[in-house]
Amino acid sequence: MSKKPDNSEKQTGAATLAFIGAGNMASSLIGGWLEAGRQAGEQRHVRVADLDDGQLQKLTSQFEAFPITTTNSNAEAAEGADLVVIAVKPHIVKDVCQSIGAHLERTARTMTPVVSVAAGVRCADMARWLNDATGKQDPSASPEVIRCMPNTPALLGAGITGLYANDSCPADIKALAGSVLQAVGGVVWVTEESQLDAVTAVSGSGPAYFFYMMECMSKAGVELGLDSDASMKLAIDTAYGAALMARDGQLPPATLRKNVTSKGGTTAAALSSFENEGFSEVVARGMQAARDRAVAMADESGKA
Repeated sequence: MSKKPDNSEKQTGAATLAFIGAGNMASSLIGGWLEAGRQAGEQRHVRVADLDDGQLQKLTSQFEAFPITTTNSNAEAAEGADLVVIAVKPHIVKDVCQSIGAHLERTARTMTPVVSVAAGVRCADMARWLNDATGKQDPSASPEVIRCMPNTPALLGAGITGLYANDSCPADIKALAGSVLQAVGGVVWVTEESQLDAVTAVSGSGPAYFFYMMECMSKAGVELGLDSDASMKLAIDTAYGAALMARDGQLPPATLRKNVTSKGGTTAAALSSFENEGFSEVVARGMQAARDRAVAMADESGKA
């Protein structure tokens, strides 16, 4: 059985987040945000809505030391929250917006802000669905919607997320939304919503590119005479070490590459082969395809 929110946490003045969806990404965001609050000595509350009681029970057990309540009702979770995080598959976002729109707190100026981590669903469409659910068309109380594009390393606290909020979004709301995503990795704010399609191509889909590179390197190592376990470990640990150098070092990747490339050496031979095969163009075309698909997905969802 799920535990219904009773809104008593609102009396404490502490921040209350509602999560719609209890999957892996939501779990990571919840855990990171609550733990960051504990370390900062802040009282934070979380409500989670999901139709799957098993998922809710899993979360309750995982975060039993924290103030977390669960429900099968999106409306119950959203009502009275300071921020609502929509963490469901893109094709479900419209239904979620319609289920919570009438239950968001409304003031003379705005509604409870909503953060979406669903890929390919635009702010304007979510705002329209949220407003439609109220039965009113009041532009003075338009919902603040922040779009986020996290990636799967967030599950390990090593993610990177692109975020977009329109110019009217208050700084305190941006800070609260940013704190949720910062709890599972770095964040990059973009100034145009269309730039999130590029974020999707670089970092949203990006982990798969590196997994594929590791997969290809491991396979090539076996073809060169290594056993599969050794080749896989060499490929993965090399990728890990290179990423650490790029992330924590003082030099850009291009300089790091040059520093390990001796003229006439083995690395130079491999890189020359990559260049001859048009490696950079292959990468660019692949990322363009990812970006184009992100645009198409947003167009498709907006027609709903």
